[in-house]
Amino acid sequence: MERFFKLKQNNTNVRTEVIAGFTTFFAMAYIITVNPGMLSQTGMPWGAVFLATILASIVGTLIMGLVANVPYAQAPGMGLNAFFVFTVCFGLKFSWQEALAMVFICGLFNIFITVTKLRKLIIKSIPESLQHAIGGGIGIFVAYIAIVNSGLVTFVGDPLVPSIATFNNPTVILTVVGLVLTVILLLLNVKGAIFISIVVTTLLGIPFGVTKTADTISFSEALSQLPETFGAAFGKDGIQHLFSDASRIPLVLMTIFAFSLSDTFDTIGTFIGTGRKTGIFSKEDEEALESGAGFKSKMDKALFADATATSIGAIFGTSNTTTYVESAAGINAGGRTGLTSVVVAILFAVSAFFAPYVSAIPFAATAPALIVVGVMMLSAFKQVDWDNLEEAIPAFFAGAFMALCYSISYGIAGGFIFYIIVKCVKGKVKEVTPVLWVATALFIANFVILALL
Repeated sequence: MERFFKLKQNNTNVRTEVIAGFTTFFAMAYIITVNPGMLSQTGMPWGAVFLATILASIVGTLIMGLVANVPYAQAPGMGLNAFFVFTVCFGLKFSWQEALAMVFICGLFNIFITVTKLRKLIIKSIPESLQHAIGGGIGIFVAYIAIVNSGLVTFVGDPLVPSIATFNNPTVILTVVGLVLTVILLLLNVKGAIFISIVVTTLLGIPFGVTKTADTISFSEALSQLPETFGAAFGKDGIQHLFSDASRIPLVLMTIFAFSLSDTFDTIGTFIGTGRKTGIFSKEDEEALESGAGFKSKMDKALFADATATSIGAIFGTSNTTTYVESAAGINAGGRTGLTSVVVAILFAVSAFFAPYVSAIPFAATAPALIVVGVMMLSAFKQVDWDNLEEAIPAFFAGAFMALCYSISYGIAGGFIFYIIVKCVKGKVKEVTPVLWVATALFIANFVILALL
C-alpha cells in the first residue's frame, strides 16, 4: 500500500487517508438518493438510477484513486443532473434515453480533448491571479452550498430575497451546534476534527428528529430495475433515434456542447482550487503537465479519469459524472493520495445495501464541515493583488460569481470575460493567449445557445 500510493512521499498515512475518505463520502452521500429523485422525474426507474449513481461513483472514483493517485471522488453532478431533466428532457423534449446518449457522447468528447491535450492547454492558459481567485471562489461556493442546503439562509418574498433563518427550526439549530463543535475541534487541533464533527452532529440529530432514515427500495428491487437504464443510451430509443431526424442534429450538437463545457470547467476549477494550495499537484507535477509527453503527470491522469467517468456513468444510466467539489472536505482532513478515493469508492459500494442509513446523514451534519472548508480555502485570495484593478476585476468575477451563479464554470466564465475586457482596454491584448480567447468565445457561445434553447 505504501509503495502503490506513495504515502510517505505525500506526507500522509493510512489512518489519515481513511478518515479523509469517510469525510469526503459523508459530505457527498446525499447524491445517492437526491440523484435518482431528480432523474426519476423523466420517467427513469428510481431504483435503476439509484444503482447507476452508485456504480458510476464507484468506477469513476476508483479510476481517480488507482490511476491518478489523487484524493478526489466522482459522482453524478448536481446542476448537470438538473440540466439533464429540466432543460434537455422537459424543455427540449428529448427522451431520457436520448439524453443519456448525449451524455455518453459528451464523455467521449471530453476524453478526446484530454488525450489531445486541449484540457491541459486550457489550464496552462489561465493566468496565475485567476487561478488563485478560482481557489478562493470555490471556498465561497462550497460554504454557500452548505449554508443554503442546511437552511441557515432562506429565500423569501416575491421577488425572492435571501434572509437568515429563524432559529426555531431543529435543522438550523443542529447546524449551528455542529458548526460550533467543528470550529472548537479545529482550533484545538484535534485529529480528524471534521470527521468527528460529522459523526457527532449526526448522532445529535436523532433526538432533534433531523437524523432519520429515508424511504428507499431494497437492493434486489433496484437490481431488477437496472437493465432498464443499463445500455439504454445505445438502444433504438437512444443514440439510434437521436440522429434519426436531420433537422434536430444542430440542436443535439449544441446540447452536447453545453454538457461538455460545464463538465470540463467544473472539473478544472475543482482541481485548480483544491490542488495547488494543498500540494496535491506539486510544482514538479505542474512542470510535467506543461512539458511532459503522454500521461506522466498526476493532473493528466486525473483529467483522464474524470473524462472517462462521464461515459461510464451514461452506460449505467445516469447524467454526467464529475469530480466533486466536496472532495475538498476530505482534502482538508488530510487526504493526499488515491487511497482516500479508494475508501470513498468502498463506502459507495457499501451504501448500495444500507441506503436508508447512509441517506440519514443530514445536511445539518455535513454543512458545518463544508463551511469551515470554505473558510480555509479563502486564503487563496491573499495571492491576488486587490489594489491593482487589472487583477482585482477579473478575480472578483471569477471568485464571487461561482457562488452567486451556483456554478464553478460560470464563475470561470465571468473571470475570463472580464480578464479579456481589462487587457483590451489597457492595450495588453498580446497577454491574452489564443486558448483563452477560444475558451471565452465558447463560453459566450454557450450563453447564447442557452438563451435560444
